Amino acid sequence: MIRDHLRFMYLNKAIIIGNLTRDPELKSLPSGSKVATFGVATNRVWKDKDGQKQESVDFHNIVVFGRQAETTAQYLKKGSSALIEGRIQTRSWDDKESGQKKYRTEIVADRVQFGPRSGGAGSAPREVEGQDASKKPGEIDTIEYPPEDSNPEDIPF
Repeated sequence: MIRDHLRFMYLNKAIIIGNLTRDPELKSLPSGSKVATFGVATNRVWKDKDGQKQESVDFHNIVVFGRQAETTAQYLKKGSSALIEGRIQTRSWDDKESGQKKYRTEIVADRVQFGPRSGGAGSAPREVEGQDASKKPGEIDTIEYPPEDSNPEDIPF
């Protein structure tokens, strides 16, 4: 049969753009590697069959490792916009208190790209301490990336 000779490729890829719902929490694993966790909200807007505008919000748990975890925790805060690329993973554990099995679905990020510092799409740039006062209202902020002190061999992808 032809079907027996086909090779299937499977893909687990998530790409989301949204705003952080909480500050990243940075921790160290027993190995010394860093891990940051945070939440991101995404929204979807559409018109229903009656032409009424509808909106729904989804909340995503994000996990990022290594140098990117450190950079994320340093530069992103609640309300920051970000693009996250990674894979979806569900892990489970036995809750000691309730005795029940618990599940958590999260995006394990391969890449975190910082968005504009304006606090969200379509909003006016927020005041940043030390920001140039001569800047015109509505002018786009530039992203301040960390200095290039990283070695490409340290990047985990």
